[in-house]
Amino acid sequence: MDFAVIQTGGKQYKVSVGDIITIEKLNDTSKVGDSIVFDKVLLVDDGKDTTIGTPMIPKAEVKGTITAIGRAAKVTVIKYKQKSRYFKKNGHRQPFFKVKIDAIK
Repeated sequence: MDFAVIQTGGKQYKVSVGDIITIEKLNDTSKVGDSIVFDKVLLVDDGKDTTIGTPMIPKAEVKGTITAIGRAAKVTVIKYKQKSRYFKKNGHRQPFFKVKIDAIK
């Protein structure tokens, strides 16, 4: 089983060909169907041989395609101080990309 460990959006993901992962939104100009190249590859395993980067593997890349763009469920943030009439309520929806992994090189 071939797999790789990539880094994007401050997080690390273990991916193999055909996987669909949910990552942080990268930029505002991307749209569904666009191709993405992840060049921060930390580890590659091809079934026989494992390559570990220090910290990255030069010339290694993982290619993927954006399948969906959306926003996560709302998270409610409440700030409250008792006896002082202080109450703030905010909501936040984190944007994300769903990416299908096409190739590991």
